[in-house]
Amino acid sequence: MFQIMCQNLLTFSGLSLSLLGVAAGMFIGALPGLSAAMGIALLLPITYSMDTSNAFILLCGIYCGAIYGGSITAILLRTPGTPASGATVLDGYEFTKRGEAGRALGISTVSSGFGGIVSATALMLFAPLLAELALSFTPVEKAALAFFGLSIITSMIGKDPLKGAVAALLGMLLALVGIDPINGHARFNFGSYALFNGFELVPAMVGLLAMSQVYLGTETLNEKIVIQQKVKRVLPSWADLKTCLPVMAISSIIGTCIGIIPGTGGDIASYIAYNEARRISKRKDQFGTGVPEGVAAPEAANNAVTGGAMIPMMTLGIPGDAATAVMLGAMMLHGLQAGTVFFRNNSELVYTIFGAMFLANILFVVLGLFCVRIFIKVVSVRKWILNPIIIVLCVIGAFCVNNNFADVWVMLAFSLLGYVMEKAKIPVSPMVLALILGKTFESQFRLGLVMNYGNIAVFFTRPISLAFIIVGMVSLIFGILRSRRANREQPISG
Repeated sequence: MFQIMCQNLLTFSGLSLSLLGVAAGMFIGALPGLSAAMGIALLLPITYSMDTSNAFILLCGIYCGAIYGGSITAILLRTPGTPASGATVLDGYEFTKRGEAGRALGISTVSSGFGGIVSATALMLFAPLLAELALSFTPVEKAALAFFGLSIITSMIGKDPLKGAVAALLGMLLALVGIDPINGHARFNFGSYALFNGFELVPAMVGLLAMSQVYLGTETLNEKIVIQQKVKRVLPSWADLKTCLPVMAISSIIGTCIGIIPGTGGDIASYIAYNEARRISKRKDQFGTGVPEGVAAPEAANNAVTGGAMIPMMTLGIPGDAATAVMLGAMMLHGLQAGTVFFRNNSELVYTIFGAMFLANILFVVLGLFCVRIFIKVVSVRKWILNPIIIVLCVIGAFCVNNNFADVWVMLAFSLLGYVMEKAKIPVSPMVLALILGKTFESQFRLGLVMNYGNIAVFFTRPISLAFIIVGMVSLIFGILRSRRANREQPISG
């Protein structure tokens, strides 16, 4: 099988298609609003006439490249290209502000490749076993996982717990807008059909994180974003690698495990990995100011989701995330049936997909490092030129989610909210995390109660659920204590 895999991949057509897919994915991922799933869907029609192996070599390249590509604009412009790169903004953009964008991009590229290769290895070695683990996650476990993710908020509230709590509460309230997940009734949409499904995550994130910065940037239009961006090397230094390697390993495992759970994704994995990196770090208080681990953790985790999400798709026919849902559709279009029969009847294609995931991760590392000096040129552009470009990208990104102009208005509304929060020094990241996990927690929690006849004790009697709840409570308590200690050491002037 290894020989057949090499024959399909290590040819001119195999290498060319993988490189083309990675390059297209990086470009799509870097554009706000164009996710990996959308990239695969956009380019899927060109695979209809291809050989099946070549088609999936291209699609795997797009998938891996798009997840990595989201970090480029997250670091350079504080604009996450995909929701999975939302956590990368927290420390990545701080590097750019002090003239070290090249360093952050190097760390991001290597960490992304590391996480992707770890998950591809897990895909190849443990696919059937890990797929069984995914099936053990009922709504009870998913609700507990979402609770654990929400507990991270206490590590993001900064030195003013009240402001952080307000941001998180507002995010949770906004996550309630739309259809009730159990009863099916519309709620808090003020009679607007545009809000029938609630606020779309991508327009909200683009508005809060990117468009709000355009408003702030208009205050100093003639200044450059960063005075100097020096890139002495594209590979991370040994000191950075030594610091990040343990974080990359832990985050890769987190991303792979979360990836195999259907209904999750890179955005959840990246925030959880970021919190774990902060929790084990000796410099917890420096997170958010631009530390290497703050870039390495979310990037290793969100790229590790790629291999993890392929596991339930290939072994059970259950997509792990939106991108693999489109990949599952591609399998059907090519006359393939996912599940146990897929491994038995298409062993050659199975190993080709395994190899394509490895190859895609290697290629985007090479291509990403090669283009670092090209990427950072964007930050030398003056704001009066760059801001209109960002505005256009934000509008297009918001519109492309559903091809609906109402999402553009959502993006603009959240951008004004983000601007007000920035001026009031209210942290935005707790709101973003609450928006991401609020709906998941509510729907899975209530569904778990319905399935167990309202017996809330089930959340504490199932081992996996109980473990997540305990870890989440510990994270909450320590986060609050750490915030109070920081507040006592540096009291807010008033």
